[in-house]
Amino acid sequence: MSASPITSATPPAAGMTAATVFLTGHQDDTIEAYLATPEGGARRGGVVVIHHMPGYDRESKEIVRRFAELGYDAVCPNLYHREAPGASPDDAAAVGRANGGVPDERLVGDVAGAAAYLRALPTSNGKVGVIGYCSGGRQSVLAACTLDVDAAVDCYGAFVTGTVPEGIPLKVTNLVDRLPDLRAPLLGLFGAEDTHPSPEQVAELEQILSEHGKEFEFHSYEGAGHAFFAVNRPNYDVAAALDGWERVTEFFGARLRTSGS
Repeated sequence: MSASPITSATPPAAGMTAATVFLTGHQDDTIEAYLATPEGGARRGGVVVIHHMPGYDRESKEIVRRFAELGYDAVCPNLYHREAPGASPDDAAAVGRANGGVPDERLVGDVAGAAAYLRALPTSNGKVGVIGYCSGGRQSVLAACTLDVDAAVDCYGAFVTGTVPEGIPLKVTNLVDRLPDLRAPLLGLFGAEDTHPSPEQVAELEQILSEHGKEFEFHSYEGAGHAFFAVNRPNYDVAAALDGWERVTEFFGARLRTSGS
């Protein structure tokens, strides 16, 4: 879908505080999370960042801090905390993959807990968005089909549509039967050279959402493949990532801010 000219709807924060916190996730489990908040007591929206398959790593925490710079309270739950508490991101992710990935029900419970954590902050205006990268992109869509969030961003999430290949180590299904329940506007950012999701799978997602009258906005970047936001990976694409951040800034700015905030 086409988009209007980009404008920055959220002024940058002057400073921030970032720290490891613990919040209540699925089935009242206590899980580790990384929180970043702007300075000042102004009312503002919150963002739940869902990390990629490599885990709760430095790059994911940098994304959390970036949202704080944009004026949001932001938190990233460690989805592998139960499997390997205190382990390195690589080791924890390896354990998570060996177990078939993060179960959908548990993911929804952890994101619900993260959203509740943000809404309980004294600075919250009650609005929360969710964004995910790679496996987290699919999980962001899943969360938006299940939870009451105000906006969702899918950054090249695989297996939202299409057929899941046989033999992959993850216990995952597509979300085709869940998409009619999408509760929030969705921004999708994709690489035209990606195979998971492929352009055909993105087109299928667009068709399903259109048939059900859902609010969405998709952008696909020519020459970009999977993980084009990942600054520490060969697939990092500067032009796609810069434009993608502008799209995210505009999208969340229009939906997570209240008048005068």
